[in-house]
Amino acid sequence: MSSPAPTRLALLLLGLCTTALADDAPLILDPSVVTGSRSASPTFDLPYSVDGISREQISDGQLGINASEALSRVPGLVVQNRQNYAQDLQISSRGFGARSAFGVRGIKLIADGIPASTPDGQGQAATFNLDTAERIEVLRGPAATLYGSNAGGVIQMFSRDGEGPPHIGAETLVGSDGLNKNHLTAEGAANGAGFVLDASRMDTNGYRDHSSARRDQTFAKLNFQPDDDSKLALIYSSLEQNGTQDPLGQTWDAYKADPRSVSTNALTYNTRKSIDHQQLGMNYERYFGDATLQVNAYTGRRSVIQYLSIPKGTPPNERGGGVVQFDRKFYGGSARWMQPIESAPGDLMIITGVDFDQSEDSRHGYQNYSGNTLGVKGQLRRDEIDTARSLDPYIQANWAINRWTLQAGIRHSTMEMDVDDQFLSNGDASGSKTYQKNTPSMSVMYAFTPELHGYVSAGEGFETPTQGELAYAPGNVEGFNFGLKPSESTQYEVGLKAQVNNSTRVNAAVFQITTEDELVISQSNEGRTSYQNAGRTLRRGFELGIESQLSEQWSTNLAYTRLQATYDSDFASGTNTIDKGNYLPGVPQTTLFAELNWKPRDWVSTAIEGLYRSKVYVEDTNQQHAAPGYSVFNWRARFEQKVEHWTFHQTLRLDNLLDRQYVGSVIVGDGNGRYYEAAPGRSWYAGAGAEYQF
Repeated sequence: MSSPAPTRLALLLLGLCTTALADDAPLILDPSVVTGSRSASPTFDLPYSVDGISREQISDGQLGINASEALSRVPGLVVQNRQNYAQDLQISSRGFGARSAFGVRGIKLIADGIPASTPDGQGQAATFNLDTAERIEVLRGPAATLYGSNAGGVIQMFSRDGEGPPHIGAETLVGSDGLNKNHLTAEGAANGAGFVLDASRMDTNGYRDHSSARRDQTFAKLNFQPDDDSKLALIYSSLEQNGTQDPLGQTWDAYKADPRSVSTNALTYNTRKSIDHQQLGMNYERYFGDATLQVNAYTGRRSVIQYLSIPKGTPPNERGGGVVQFDRKFYGGSARWMQPIESAPGDLMIITGVDFDQSEDSRHGYQNYSGNTLGVKGQLRRDEIDTARSLDPYIQANWAINRWTLQAGIRHSTMEMDVDDQFLSNGDASGSKTYQKNTPSMSVMYAFTPELHGYVSAGEGFETPTQGELAYAPGNVEGFNFGLKPSESTQYEVGLKAQVNNSTRVNAAVFQITTEDELVISQSNEGRTSYQNAGRTLRRGFELGIESQLSEQWSTNLAYTRLQATYDSDFASGTNTIDKGNYLPGVPQTTLFAELNWKPRDWVSTAIEGLYRSKVYVEDTNQQHAAPGYSVFNWRARFEQKVEHWTFHQTLRLDNLLDRQYVGSVIVGDGNGRYYEAAPGRSWYAGAGAEYQF
């Protein structure tokens, strides 16, 4: 489909929003968030780009499997579902995180105060349990730098507390490509304590060949008040994926010939990944008069074994092995003091705190063959202990006086990476590196009228290399690439927030981000990728978000992003020269999400979703075939019935209604030219559930 189609869709929804200006429907579009200000505030009153996604938006007509279901509605975010559960989602915020070959990097992921990102910046959105989510908050721009290194944006998920009469529930979901999800839950409150218990199993054959997966998730939360001045929550969660098949990327010719195809090497070496993740956390809050103390602590472990397709006999296989295995122990905590200043004019709050995080990996590498048998664990080729830790104190002030709102703060971020090499037959690769920087941010808002606010925001941040980016030096040099420097950014943002007739919210922002020493791929071949620093980049963009309650039955949502992300200096990458003005790979210039919701009765709701994304370059020279732009439309519906103590619900969903073939995500800079990952054609899903309230 050509680009005028999404443009017409945008104009249609904008027109619908305009007709709502005369409607006096009450505004239900201004959620309170804590991300950024660290205390509950309506998004309309905060001087930066932050959005809240409600429980209804997360669950209504959705599958509850991938965070992409909810995050696509946020301007500035690009969420690519790889259709590959061995590698997780790819999420970028204003270009941060777009180069990630697996998982999420460059964006801080947090669930119930517990980081889902390691201190070096690598995170996994799969640990988010969407079935228990109360809300998701997304912070973009300069204010995100107050969350430390690798915080090009912040995505926080908050689970719901157990409240009300106890109830139990069960639901099942089936769909295309052998999808099956079964889900059990129990929650409520009894004897002054709330509880949430949740367990699910998801199975899929996958859209592409060799992409089947099974995911088991469990969640338990206990919340109560030890006394009148305090609150305590204990949270446990787990994620288990055994033998998740990895179809790898596709070359352009292979994708065009058969979008379900896989590389021969994926079958030859049976590429796959197993994950066992468990964590326990505690959130404690106590009031001392008007002041508040918040304490968080967590611990957990994560075990991973991944079988790669590095060919037998190549140097990477002989040096590091084609099987990656690590056992991670992680723990940390934070303490925060929030003190109102009564003697100051207006409302002034000073927030001081410190965050500590550490992860320790016992990491091994093995050849992915034994004799002539391929795709099995062979001879040991790597044995080391990798430790990443961060200790970040910060101070922040939130001040509202008359029509002005000021938020300013500074964080001293430190990230230390230690490597203890215990495989010494090929030399000692032990070493350590410490990165540190002060990351200030300031945001100012002025209320022109109660319904129109304008703001400016500025901040400095930095991205440290991840353990994976440090792991290999360019060429065949043994050892870590401790010569890598962090990428440092300077960010500016100017925005307007408007409320129109209590029924429409409009958020608009323009921004500019300059970076020095951008981290880019130096070489990528035979399964090993090394990185380098590459001068400057320039990102300029515009974001527009519109939410409108057209009437009691109709509502719309639109999220538009225009982002020009380019290199701002020449640099050499292997044998290539990357010219100033080349586009950053993995970053579409235009993204548009729009939906139209209809709820004619309390028991039924339905919506049409549209998503447009412009073409995406796949590597730094911009010479390889870019993944073409595409438009897709989805339909969803939910029905609900109440009979005495019982509540029944049904979900129907059709994705890619027009059955378009398109590239859903790209693997930036893949050395084998397998940049492309096909998205499914038309897909159907149907689910039903029942809940009993005692």
